[in-house]
Amino acid sequence: MLAEMRIQGLGVIEDALLELHPGFTVVTGETGAGKTMVVTGLHLLSGGRAEASKVRTGAGKATVEGRFENVTAEQATRIVADAGADVDEDSSVIALRSVSPDGRSRAHLGGRSVPVGVLADLSEQMLAVHGQNDQLRLLRAAEQRAVIDRFAGESVAAPLADYQRVRDEWIAVATELSERSSRSRELAQQADMLRHGLTEIEAVEPAPGEDTDLTQQVKRLAAVDELRAAASAASTAVSGSAEGDPDVPGALGLLAEARRRLAGSEDTVLTELEPRIAEAAVLLGDIGAELTTYLDSLDADPERLERILARQAELKKLTRKYAADVDGVLAWADDARQRLETMDTSDEALAQLAARRDELANELSGHAATVTAARIAAAKELAGEITAELAGLAMGQAEIEITVRSRPAEAGDPHALRVGGEEVHAGSEGVDEVELLLKAHNGAPPLPVHKAASGGELSRVMLAIEVVLAHADTVGTLVFDEVDAGVGGRAAVEIGRRLAKLARSHQVLVVTHLPQVAAFADQHLVVDKGTSGGVTRSGVQVLAQSDRVAELARMLAGLDGTETGRAHAEELLSAAETFKKTPETVTKARSSRGAKKKSGGAKKS
Repeated sequence: MLAEMRIQGLGVIEDALLELHPGFTVVTGETGAGKTMVVTGLHLLSGGRAEASKVRTGAGKATVEGRFENVTAEQATRIVADAGADVDEDSSVIALRSVSPDGRSRAHLGGRSVPVGVLADLSEQMLAVHGQNDQLRLLRAAEQRAVIDRFAGESVAAPLADYQRVRDEWIAVATELSERSSRSRELAQQADMLRHGLTEIEAVEPAPGEDTDLTQQVKRLAAVDELRAAASAASTAVSGSAEGDPDVPGALGLLAEARRRLAGSEDTVLTELEPRIAEAAVLLGDIGAELTTYLDSLDADPERLERILARQAELKKLTRKYAADVDGVLAWADDARQRLETMDTSDEALAQLAARRDELANELSGHAATVTAARIAAAKELAGEITAELAGLAMGQAEIEITVRSRPAEAGDPHALRVGGEEVHAGSEGVDEVELLLKAHNGAPPLPVHKAASGGELSRVMLAIEVVLAHADTVGTLVFDEVDAGVGGRAAVEIGRRLAKLARSHQVLVVTHLPQVAAFADQHLVVDKGTSGGVTRSGVQVLAQSDRVAELARMLAGLDGTETGRAHAEELLSAAETFKKTPETVTKARSSRGAKKKSGGAKKS
């Protein structure tokens, strides 16, 4: 969870420290006081886009620092470790983001400078920010499909992974078949050139490193007399005269004389040297034998030199055409053989590719049908849970429907796939189109939710979706930015209750203007705006219970100065506290969370 966050130089906030409750924290304040800067700070801490315009005028930079506690999940700790940082002994880690007035941004994690993307990766595991922009995003078809998949968890994720794996291979095979068919003449010409080169190389049969070896042999044969003289002199120096001339004993003879003299000495120092001389004699004996073998191998045969020069000429023809040396020629041949395998445009080869394409299409169709069936089942369950939530949000007659339909393939679609007897478009996320529909009341036709719902109703629909999906989220902290916009009265009270129930399983942070919502918070933060020397500054403070009454009264249409307003605020707080202490609230929240965990909720999209 996010234990605390410090904001400096961001918008109207000069310096503020937010100590967050593990349950439900609410942030309120006058319009323009800087409540939205709290959410902006969270977006920055989550790796969001940095804007120079958000840096406070006159500040050297804007800084947001957050301390996350209980960073124990495997994926979160891996992200920290991969960044070169460490989780503290108390399982906490500090993340920091700074933005300069020219828009440049820096990020730090655990005291280490990291790319901004690392903060985004960590926040994806730790917190989710839901604002009005997120509501609009959820109205897009692709996002609605992602909602279904997130709710369904492994029941969709597993077959979808199989679908995507087979689809990649299906597209690759279909692309290769199309390319071979359309470029058959060009490929045939290229194949003839490659086959000609292979025939030429195979006729010569070069061996790896053969050109280097032949160059050494030519040098040796061309200088055979000089080499024989040098080797003979060396052999004589080591082994002595071949005729046994005693005047030319060689090194071995001299060593033998030295051993004889030392072995006959009575001084132990000298006799101990004799074995070492014996070792030297053995080494010299080996060298002498190798020199003899070398002399025997020297051949001044002109015919052999001519044959080697002819072989060199054959190899040079290849190295002039295909590579710089023989090893490069052999590598070219290997590459040519591999390329030829993909250039076969014969009827047999094309038929094999077509058969493989059709085999993969049949397999892909099966995976697509499985994904669709899982989505339809999840859509029905999700629609039921959202409808139930709406009933508690003063929309008792409203009903949510979620349709899952296959997207028909258009004419000439390269990714057309036959599933269940119809041609559909096989996209990267399956063949389905998902749409969220709302029946505003009994007898009303189901319409796309943005057409059927008013502004306030749309906020409640989105909150209901988030409440249902929150139990499928693996993140511990949920942030709602004025998700209650356009709502009031009884519906506002129900929103407060929903958020309070949600806080039993998650840390919840809400920016709101509704006293009915704020009353249900476990901790109340208020953003205060003041002016000093013509400069506007905002700060954040934690309200005590008595101060909460005053703030709620202010939110009740500015009734903080009246007894009626204070009485109403106290009544709100009392009702909220009574609700939060009801055992049913805790039990339902816990059982709902447990049910979702058993179903294997997917990660936040």
